[in-house]
Amino acid sequence: MANKSLCNEVYFNEFYTSHIQDASNFAYYKSGDKNTSLDLAQEAFIKIWENCTKVDFSKAKAYLFTVVNNLFLNKVKHDKVVFEYAKASPYLDVNNQNPEYLLEEEEFKSKLQNAISELTEGEREVFLMNRIDGKKYREIAEFLEISQKAVEKRMSSALKKLRSKIEGI
Repeated sequence: MANKSLCNEVYFNEFYTSHIQDASNFAYYKSGDKNTSLDLAQEAFIKIWENCTKVDFSKAKAYLFTVVNNLFLNKVKHDKVVFEYAKASPYLDVNNQNPEYLLEEEEFKSKLQNAISELTEGEREVFLMNRIDGKKYREIAEFLEISQKAVEKRMSSALKKLRSKIEGI
């Protein structure tokens, strides 16, 4: 429908519900911090609501990700990133949760978290979009507006760095 407007609360709510998770994930891949990612996503939707007359409904999703990216660049430019990804992963071996195993797993998660935080922004984005969202390289390339070769190079570099930091990956 060409007459959909983000100024209409029904359409805005529909847009918000459809895209809040993707916007939050994208902000998380950028910032590496769950609280920051939620703030960035919420702030982006506020900006879209405030500028609803200027945003074409058919281009709103692309605009949303541009706003999230710009907010991120403004907010966390030179910050060291800490990841919650490893903490959120479930225990894989539910039959072997003795204290020693749990301690080893926590140590591994901590190593993984630190290793991911040391990746460049581009490597981290590609790695998490592929491993967490299950996106294919082609999809990542389209989303980030880079070539598939660039995605492959970033992923290769990310995996090489992670392997050098963590035994067993």
